Amino acid sequence: MKVIVLGSGIIGTASAWFLNKAGHEVTVIERQAGVARETSFANGCQISVSHAEPWANPSAPLKILKWLGKEDAPLLFRLRPEWLQWMWGLRFLRECTPARVADNMRQIVAIAEYSRQTLQAVRAETGIEYDQLTRGILHFYTDRTEFMHSLEAARLMREFGCPRQSISAEEVVKIEPALSRIGNRIVGGDYTATDESGDVYKFTSSLADKAAASGAQFRFNTTVTRLLKEGSGAGAKISGIEVINPDGRYEVLRADAYVMALGSFSTPLLKPLGINLMIYPGKGYSATYDVIRPDAAPTVSLTDDGYKLVISRLGNRLRVAGTAEMNGYSRELNMARCDAITRRTRELFPDACDYDHPSYWAGLRPVTPSNVPYIGKTRFANLFLNTGHGTLGWTMGCGSGRAIADIISGRKPDVDFAFTGMPYRRQGGIPNTRPAQA
Repeated sequence: MKVIVLGSGIIGTASAWFLNKAGHEVTVIERQAGVARETSFANGCQISVSHAEPWANPSAPLKILKWLGKEDAPLLFRLRPEWLQWMWGLRFLRECTPARVADNMRQIVAIAEYSRQTLQAVRAETGIEYDQLTRGILHFYTDRTEFMHSLEAARLMREFGCPRQSISAEEVVKIEPALSRIGNRIVGGDYTATDESGDVYKFTSSLADKAAASGAQFRFNTTVTRLLKEGSGAGAKISGIEVINPDGRYEVLRADAYVMALGSFSTPLLKPLGINLMIYPGKGYSATYDVIRPDAAPTVSLTDDGYKLVISRLGNRLRVAGTAEMNGYSRELNMARCDAITRRTRELFPDACDYDHPSYWAGLRPVTPSNVPYIGKTRFANLFLNTGHGTLGWTMGCGSGRAIADIISGRKPDVDFAFTGMPYRRQGGIPNTRPAQA
């Protein structure tokens, strides 16, 4: 089949890679001048199956209320007169019940672990280098209440197959000696030895090059303006996509199948088709610092629970990312949030980096209320979804691309996940089909 993939972040590029390997004729449409220039460009770089606990959990509503109006809060809601934001917020609250949290966590662990194994297979097959480290992810806590809460989350993850082990403060510093400066403030942690880290931009760029060498086409500087439909009911399908090409002209591109992998921008493009995805852009920030004292910088990827930051060593750089701002589609940098990242990183590793010349960045993470992405079919026979991966796009990227290639090829993916428009057996054995619009 001829397949058009919309978007060339890690999700779209991985989709193209696996579709091409399955024998399809693949074209990727991207408005930027190259791959991974938006949300996949400078994220936290963790392959973090251990981060499967959704944002929506029983403790979240009170925390969000406490953070309202604080410019440097880990999660900042700027209430706007937007139907989508308010509906998203109500759905988020609905997902905070213990039963929904457990089911969402189960799904996230399943697709994330499947993806991590798929990434390892791709790495072995292609030899791609991307500053990868396979030293695990270490999560440390400086608040005892948060640490005690984490014990149950870690237990659930072990039950679902993720080996996240709760450890003492002494063990935290032993695994990452660079944390010794604040060792007396750490109350505990957890460690997932199977997790990884690496530069998603480097990986995606190299994977795209290899896909192109194998026949996939990438059309850059090309903006999708709308999806064209024909037919109705069970016979409805997408007849083409309208784009503005690099010459500024409108053009219609046609294929046998289409994959929506445009992250936060999937929602407005699908809405005219009657597909109402619950995806809202969560603006995430990162800072990248040059390492000037390698012995003082961490070499294990870290998560700082108190500040909701992730920290990854990328060769001679340190990437620190986190926080989320729910404020529409703006990517404008809020310097109060940027300064908070640098202030905390300098506190943790004061002599490790050049903190006077940081490189700040913000990207729009496509967040669903449950943190479970949309992967699978829609009511249009030839339109497929691979979007809404939130903060875990890098973690879920390769597995999501492999899964959507299987679905388009008529195969059932080898992972127990609630794919849209396909049967899924929830906890307790109750069959369910997750709709493509909700």
